[in-house]
Amino acid sequence: MSRTITPVLGNRQRLDGGSMFGNCPRVVWERWLPADEQGRVELACRAMLVQDADRKILFETGIGAFFEPKLKARFGVVESEHVLLEGLAELGLDDAAIDVVVLSHLHFDHAGGLLTAWEEGAEPRLLFPNATFVVGREAFDRAVTPHARDRASFIPGLTDMLQASGRLEIVDGDTSAVLGEGYRFHYSHGHTPGLLMTEVVTDDGPVVFVSDLIPGAPWMHVPISMGYDRFPELLIDEKRALLEDLLARDGSVFFTHDPEVALAKVAQDAKGRFSA
Repeated sequence: MSRTITPVLGNRQRLDGGSMFGNCPRVVWERWLPADEQGRVELACRAMLVQDADRKILFETGIGAFFEPKLKARFGVVESEHVLLEGLAELGLDDAAIDVVVLSHLHFDHAGGLLTAWEEGAEPRLLFPNATFVVGREAFDRAVTPHARDRASFIPGLTDMLQASGRLEIVDGDTSAVLGEGYRFHYSHGHTPGLLMTEVVTDDGPVVFVSDLIPGAPWMHVPISMGYDRFPELLIDEKRALLEDLLARDGSVFFTHDPEVALAKVAQDAKGRFSA
């Protein structure tokens, strides 16, 4: 079955470069992403739209525009408007046209785009009224009962909204009843428990939406991890295993945070170093 993959940009974010590159020295990581005067690097919050026969499947929704102004500034959200909705509109779509939304995890920079843009005096509402929401059980449970280390990464009330929609599929295994054939899941636990990475079968080989396991092309270097990762050594091992598997199958990765690159084949040089 032919599937079309289209990147759809959401709101951009500027975060501290040291946090994004963990123990990698600034003199190294600035070769990949230049920092602003506050030491922040610009990041995309990109969604992946898959058009599969008559279905439209959206992988993640970016950070969105739900933050009130003080938090918007704190977390470096660039635009005030809901950029993902504008990107869908450029494709002739709106949020009501999406049939499935797959969420790798529920950190706000990946799930905030589920909500309407901030308006003074109004509570955010859940968008995508016709979509089934697919999320892994471990990732969902983490959002319900977060650890103190990452409690601020979750959106209060979002899990309740998803459950109240009556359109939530929580998955445990490597397949989804809603997605069906041609999609399977890989799991990672180094960034957050139960990070759900979806592999999509395409005419050009497998494509994996790698989410925060590999935020962008610079993180294809296996030793590079983020300060936000809960278990960096585990994440590095998980990353290597996935890249070796995809390299053997001529696979590709889809990046959500890379400011320039959306989709890339997995490559490896003579010294065994992976790249996009």
